[in-house]
Amino acid sequence: MTMTMIDAKRDLGGAEKLDWLQLLRSENVGPVTFYKLLERFGTATAALDALPELAKRGGARSIKVASRSAAEKEVEEINQAHAHLIASTEPAYPPLLSCLEDAPPLIIVMGRTHLLKKKTVSIVGTRNASITGVRLAQSFAAAFGEAGFLVASGLARGIDTAAHQGALSAGTVAVVAGGADVIYPKENDELYARIVEQGAVLSEMPLGTTPQARHFPRRNRLISGCARGTVVIEATQRSGSLITARFAAEQNREVFALPGSPLDPRAKGTNDLIRQGAHLADSAEEIIQQLNDAYRPHLQETEPFVIKQLINTYPSDVEVRDARQALIKFLNPTPVTVDEIIRRCQMSPAAVSTVLLELELAGRLERHPGGIVSLIGEV
Repeated sequence: MTMTMIDAKRDLGGAEKLDWLQLLRSENVGPVTFYKLLERFGTATAALDALPELAKRGGARSIKVASRSAAEKEVEEINQAHAHLIASTEPAYPPLLSCLEDAPPLIIVMGRTHLLKKKTVSIVGTRNASITGVRLAQSFAAAFGEAGFLVASGLARGIDTAAHQGALSAGTVAVVAGGADVIYPKENDELYARIVEQGAVLSEMPLGTTPQARHFPRRNRLISGCARGTVVIEATQRSGSLITARFAAEQNREVFALPGSPLDPRAKGTNDLIRQGAHLADSAEEIIQQLNDAYRPHLQETEPFVIKQLINTYPSDVEVRDARQALIKFLNPTPVTVDEIIRRCQMSPAAVSTVLLELELAGRLERHPGGIVSLIGEV
């Protein structure tokens, strides 16, 4: 048996980080696929070599593999912007974020990266905040900062802005949907500059990326993922803050909601969260106590990031062919868990994983949180 390992919490060398960036920027390679490729091939270099053939087996005529020169150019741009490219194996990476199945393999950070190691709480809420909501967000954030917490939010108008302002002196991180160098909304340009100087701005997107609607849910999973708990202050029933709260619950983190008047639409979402089991947040002190008391030992230190390449566990060509035929009949646009696929198709996990990887690289499969996949179009 041959085994290759990548140990937890180690800095990548320059060449290896370029390999990671090149693989991550290749077509149809998201975070989950990235890690599965490393598990399958042991190194990013080997995975890059295998991409065209895997995509071809999944039904794609070709796949766009990011070039080495493009990766080198991006690293140069990051350096020129005085930003930092941090891999999920590295000590500077937010510890709780690295626990996620779909943790970004690489993040770009502007500002004080050492703050990302602090225990973190996220505050989110409506953009159309009330005066009371803004005041509460600022006071809660200030109290969290005094208690030693880093406050994470999304730099949006309203509650997010108030949370960053309240926590600025103690430490805050803005998790953004576009590039870490892109200010959105523009009205927060002064706040952004102060956060870069005193806190940090974090993104998984390349520098210069203009935020689009589809980027915000991805951003929201990072806001909740880097924190012990998420506090929702004012949210309508269609608020994006509820997406962040849902991610927090799925990530086994604490969810807190401030109750409000049933006559205020901005309280509908938070009141619903409380009915669904979120903690009723009466005060910042209560939240601080609950987060410190409920801080689960398994969240304190991440599990070692180990990528194993077990040669004798690879499925044979016959196994993969049979699994491919079975999955073509079974998969459809309705989301289904990978465990159910394995159970229903009665194929080995390795064979099913290989076929799913082929389909995803061919752009024909979508992965959802919680080990769920669905077909894009028809196989």
